[in-house]
Amino acid sequence: MMPTPVILLKEGTDSSQGIPQLVSNISACQVIAEAVRTTLGPRGMDKLIVDGRGKATISNDGATILKLLDVVHPAAKTLVDIAKSQDAEVGDGTTSVTLLAAEFLKQVKPYVEEGLHPQIIIRAFRTATQLESQLVAGVAFKKTFSYAGFEMQPKKYNNPMIALLNVELELKAEKDNAEIRVHTVEDYQAIVDAEWNILYDKLERIHHSGAKVVLSKLPIGDVATQYFADRDMFCAGRVPEEDLKRTMMACGGSIQTSVNALSADVLGRCQVFEETQIGGERYNFFTGCPKAKTCTIILRGGAEKFMEETERSLHDAIMIIRRAIKNDSVVAGGGAIEMELSKYLRDYSRTIPGKQQLLIGAYAKALEIIPRQLCDNAGFDATNILNKLRARHAQGGMWYGVDVNNEDIADNFEAFVWEPAMVHINALTAASEAACLIVSVDKTIKNPCSTVDAPPAAGRGRGRGRPH
Repeated sequence: MMPTPVILLKEGTDSSQGIPQLVSNISACQVIAEAVRTTLGPRGMDKLIVDGRGKATISNDGATILKLLDVVHPAAKTLVDIAKSQDAEVGDGTTSVTLLAAEFLKQVKPYVEEGLHPQIIIRAFRTATQLESQLVAGVAFKKTFSYAGFEMQPKKYNNPMIALLNVELELKAEKDNAEIRVHTVEDYQAIVDAEWNILYDKLERIHHSGAKVVLSKLPIGDVATQYFADRDMFCAGRVPEEDLKRTMMACGGSIQTSVNALSADVLGRCQVFEETQIGGERYNFFTGCPKAKTCTIILRGGAEKFMEETERSLHDAIMIIRRAIKNDSVVAGGGAIEMELSKYLRDYSRTIPGKQQLLIGAYAKALEIIPRQLCDNAGFDATNILNKLRARHAQGGMWYGVDVNNEDIADNFEAFVWEPAMVHINALTAASEAACLIVSVDKTIKNPCSTVDAPPAAGRGRGRGRPH
């Protein structure tokens, strides 16, 4: 008598396991790596990605490309998530971590196909990762709206004092449904005079404070603009709060909500203030700021897509500098550190017996993907360059890497091609963990897309009136 089959999964569920499934996962990760492989390094190529709504993006930033890819394979999604984590953690190295993880998997694929237990591979990778970690251990903003009279104001000052305000400097219209009852013309004139006196009192206090540049988050009207112009003062109203705070942090002083206590202590300072035309826009520049810890970069280009890509590249560069300063540890770039780690792990693998020797050797070989891909992307002879690098590192030249300017190798530490050690440590750790995660999966279960029976739509037509 045949035993009754036990059904655990819903009909239509896709279930696959064993070595073929593991090999399939590795292949999916290699496809993801192929999508960003040619973007690595200073000579990397750009990708043009068009989303479902037809929006085009041109980029060679690994994080941006992977974010825009509509990946459905579960193992490949894991690799994309690791790259996103790298971008969030250190801001750079997403392409490197993707290539490393895919190359680690590529190197162990033959061992998987031969039936080597995944836990042996994972143990070897984690050993290699631990060994590696021990070794590698001014302000400017766009001009705001201005009233008539602005043209008469000076556009450049040397050593001005700067008033930063959150004060409205214009005559206000009556609010909706406001009502004022007056019985004589003199009463009405007294109200108008009081309003003007309040405004002029504010303007005089600002003028007598010694400020030459007046910035306010709230509007500065035409009367105030003309008043400041007559006294050779510059003003700008409706300045965004972020720009006002950046100016305060760079120039000193504080943002005042009243003009009653304006003094030299609360005014900012800079060596030069200037309003300058750049292209079709005017910008306010504050240079020589005594407390400046930041700078402003104005990007200009021929198309919005190029500007977006330039901004992404600039963001990566800033994150690299930030990490280098914060962690106080740098290594040579251009594949130098990967070649040194590869040599170190190869030497170590020869000291241990058994399968671990082969697996750590495979890990070491995988590290060479970074200098190799740098050569390929620059159009160099990768085999020749890598042979030179292996020979130089064997002689003790630990900082020698790819010289993309001269199609050769060079001491990249001496050439100031530096990268934060944290970026490499994080990339190697994340890539190793991703490879271990993929290798440890021996079965994938995909549930069918759930379908919800929608209620039948009401029939359309003229219909009949409700019966009485």
